[in-house]
Amino acid sequence: MSELLRFEDWSDPVPAAEREVVSRLPDEDRDRPPLLFVPGLGHGAWAFAEHWLAHAAGRGFPAHAVSPRPGGDLRAQAHDVVQVAASLPRQTVLIGHGTGARVVARALGRYPARAAVLVAPVLDGWAALGAALRSNPAGTVPALFGGRLRFSGRQLFGPDLPAGEAAAYLERIGARPRAELFARDDLPTPVGGPPTLVVGSPDDRVVPRPALDRAAARYGGAPLLFPGMGHYLMLETTWAEPIDAILDWLDKELPRA
Repeated sequence: MSELLRFEDWSDPVPAAEREVVSRLPDEDRDRPPLLFVPGLGHGAWAFAEHWLAHAAGRGFPAHAVSPRPGGDLRAQAHDVVQVAASLPRQTVLIGHGTGARVVARALGRYPARAAVLVAPVLDGWAALGAALRSNPAGTVPALFGGRLRFSGRQLFGPDLPAGEAAAYLERIGARPRAELFARDDLPTPVGGPPTLVVGSPDDRVVPRPALDRAAARYGGAPLLFPGMGHYLMLETTWAEPIDAILDWLDKELPRA
């Protein structure tokens, strides 16, 4: 798989593009690996900048988030993740959300990450499509014919998020999904076998529980679950719980010398 990717990059290189990277840094160097957060369909680095970046920096982790390039396919997005990660001063932890987790899964075949975290990962496009049609048919069907995918608050968030906050986030979330998201993706074996954690919610209306289990099993583990939360764990009222669990896991898996 990696050889095919290298040949494709040589024969059909990804066009250069400006990359939006949002960063929050600790007050002092605590010898922690940098974190690179990768958003998925319909949102950008702002979704992590709301809470998770500053929280991670407060715990000593240099935290960065890269927005998807406009109109970029999965290959271009994975290329951008690899390029940004390689530019950071230490071996980087890759953290992807939704379809951004699929981008991270692709990037892991090219970049020897220190560790990886897949948050509410959309690795199985058909399972996510089926869940979307069940929970929000009116907003999903137009996207099957090239229209915009229109999410609902009930689809993306848990019941505890105030309606006004959910509505404000929905104004910023939305996209026209590419057909490749529904195709079977032959994801590569991660270079160097980094420890990989899958995080999600059994109440996610985008990624069904069986899909979480399959994703975790693919990387040799079980999912870390947060009941009562929706798909956007980083925007919920209890957003600190999953990011603290992720950082605790990193502290355990990547002890400092």
